[in-house]
Amino acid sequence: MATATTGKKRVTFKVNAAPGSTVAVAGEFNSWDTSKKPLKDKSGNGNFEAIAMLSKGRYEYKVVINDVWSVDPDCDDWAYNPYGSLNSVIIVG
Repeated sequence: MATATTGKKRVTFKVNAAPGSTVAVAGEFNSWDTSKKPLKDKSGNGNFEAIAMLSKGRYEYKVVINDVWSVDPDCDDWAYNPYGSLNSVIIVG
């Protein structure tokens, strides 16, 4: 849902990982910095979540679980990156 003041949309990132893991999302929207968007497991059952406010556009990203970078398993849209692997892609409309 867009906010009237910023024109940005609320995007929820969700990842399942072992309870106690360190989980983050890094991508074009945060300069690929794992410290800028950590995901939290509020219930302690391995369901990690974070909310980001993103402007309209196309963004490539990866999830980082215990320092291992991978595509988002719940994302069906991927793009090749210059490192020979895939990035997940989200389009914010």
